[in-house]
Formats: sequence, C-alpha cells, structure tokens
Amino acid sequence: MANDTSWGGVAGWYHRFLEREEGAYQKTVILPNLVRLLDIKRNEMIVDLGCGQGFFARELYKKGARAAGVDVSKELIGLARQHSPKEIQFYAAPAHKLDFLKDGSADAVVMVLAVQNIENPGEVFAECRRVLTRGGRLLLVTTHPAFRVPHGSEWGWDAAKKIQYRRVDQYLSESKVKIQMRPGENPKEHTITFHRPLQFYFKALGKNGFRVRRLEEWISDRTSQPGPRAKAETLARHEIPLFMALEATT
Repeated sequence: MANDTSWGGVAGWYHRFLEREEGAYQKTVILPNLVRLLDIKRNEMIVDLGCGQGFFARELYKKGARAAGVDVSKELIGLARQHSPKEIQFYAAPAHKLDFLKDGSADAVVMVLAVQNIENPGEVFAECRRVLTRGGRLLLVTTHPAFRVPHGSEWGWDAAKKIQYRRVDQYLSESKVKIQMRPGENPKEHTITFHRPLQFYFKALGKNGFRVRRLEEWISDRTSQPGPRAKAETLARHEIPLFMALEATT
C-alpha cells in the first residue's frame, strides 16, 4: 500500500487487541525473538517501520533504544502518540518516503508484520538502505510465506494417520488479497495483504544493496485444549512455522 492503508478503519480494534490480549503472538512469540536478535545497545537508533499503534516501538524504547515509529495510517499514529512516551518520535508517512530521517541516521530498521501489507517493498528497501548506517540492519518479520498463503493454504486432518497437516494450494504466484479482520463481527471490514514467495524477498533485498545474513522460522507457542486431536494439533503447530524472520545488512 504505497499511498493508502486499509488499517486506519481497524485502528481502534487493533490497539485494544494488543493491549488486552495477553496471548497475542506479538507479545508471546515475536517480541522476545525480536529483542534477542536486535541485542539492543543503549541509545541505538531503531526505526519501527509500519509501527501500527506503537507497541514494538515502546518495547524497544524500554530496552534502551532511541526509537522512532512510522506508519501510513494517521489513525494508528495518533494512537501511538497518545499511548507512548514523548521521547519516541512517530511519523505518519508511507514506508518508501522517509524524508524526515537523514541518510545513515538509523542503526536498525524493523518491519514487524508490515512488509506483507506493503505494495512496493523494493522502494521501501531502497529507502531503508538510505537511512541505515553502514553495516546497519534491516529485520523483517512476516507470516511464513511458504505455509501461510492467504486464501491459498489451510489446515487439514488425515483421519487414517491421525495427523494435522498444512495444505498449500499455491506458493510461487504473487497475490493481493482482502483479509477479513474480525470474522463474524463486520464482514465488510478488511485489510489488504500481499503474498510473495521467499525468493522474492532475497532478490528484492539483494537488488537494493542488502545481504541476508540470517533466516529464522518461529513456531506458535500455543497448545490445544484437551480433545481427540489435541496432541496432533499441538505437534503440527510446533513443526510448521507460523512466522519467518529475515535479517539483512547494508
């Protein structure tokens, strides 16, 4: 979404979800892994690109970083400013136009569950390279593109083998799809997401001067409620990753 966003309409709901939902993956899976990979040094400048309502920017600030947040949604940026320390600077802007950040001013840029919602990642990567210091890091976290294909993958149950499996109907073809945010509440309320295969990210990063130095796959931390399929469901969650993290350097 180069110039517009579909997240503004669900800004309030998303903020309430992150603040109240103790078991949200953002808190239980992504945050601890993100902090581990960043290994934050005090006063490092970290830009949270696609920051939403500021959850990760606030957490990085608590760990000692000088944090800034950028999101194209004015509604989300308004919530971020309202609920964050004044030391964190927030900007309402598209991810490929960071004119308010100087060349080489950031030690790291993080994009958490954001690149999958952006229409022009190549332009965004080029802008990230501009604002990063030499040797600076870009850390992308996205739903795993090989197993979480919007409208192209789903869970299945093999009764004979008593296993839960992940069925993938398409992978290499890029797609742009609507995702219903709150099923059952408002069928017309949706956001836009993009599916791209893994090779897309490697090629786009390389074309814009980045070298991928780390890939990690993160699983769900949840277990199923007691039942006949509980063991198989939990095993599938722990074998088929939910998220992928890519760390690239300039």
